[in-house]
Amino acid sequence: MALSAVEILRSQSLPMVLEQEIERVILSGEFSPGDRINEKELADRFGISRGPIREALRSMDSSGLVEQVPNRGFFVRELSAEQACDVYDVRAALFGLAGKLLAERITDEGIEKLKALVAEMDAANAVDDFERYVKINFRFHEFIVTNAGNPTLAQQYLGLVKQLRLYRTRNLMLSDSMHASHLEHHAMAEAVIARDPAKALAAHTWHVEASKERLMANVSNSIHHRETHE
Repeated sequence: MALSAVEILRSQSLPMVLEQEIERVILSGEFSPGDRINEKELADRFGISRGPIREALRSMDSSGLVEQVPNRGFFVRELSAEQACDVYDVRAALFGLAGKLLAERITDEGIEKLKALVAEMDAANAVDDFERYVKINFRFHEFIVTNAGNPTLAQQYLGLVKQLRLYRTRNLMLSDSMHASHLEHHAMAEAVIARDPAKALAAHTWHVEASKERLMANVSNSIHHRETHE
């Protein structure tokens, strides 16, 4: 539901909330990668002028979700397969480090929270509830990076995840990959719970690398399927 200008200003600064709301619209799939963003439509939606919308979009250009094309406007960023692979490689390095740091400093309370997230994923995996699993999966990954004790790492990692969500919106992950991913989540959690930094580093790095391989295999299969049916 769109926020009114008064509601926005009452809660936070206008540019910050506009960025959050536009990001939410983009990541919800309302816009597809490559789509032009209509500033007037967004201004009408939020009940404000186009100036703050344009300011928010300029700020979002650095996040990798949108890009400004001179004399044409703002567009939802479209990642190629090669660019997505590059992002995955950087994400793997960051996530491996996050796992290592978390294993070194996780508290007993943190361990209980991690176990609870794994238990939620166990339940969703057991009944093949893919949509529920994906939501818990995001919380699981966010817990790891935000509790690793390195805010710069968390900021960079979460920004990369947003970019990859644009790519995966177009090239949806298949639900059969959920089971393989779930085994990797268990390995990650077990290493952290054991407070073993070396194992955590390896398990977290491998999880992202394996996720990249699964996604690219799905993309390749989709392309082959389209070509054989044209």
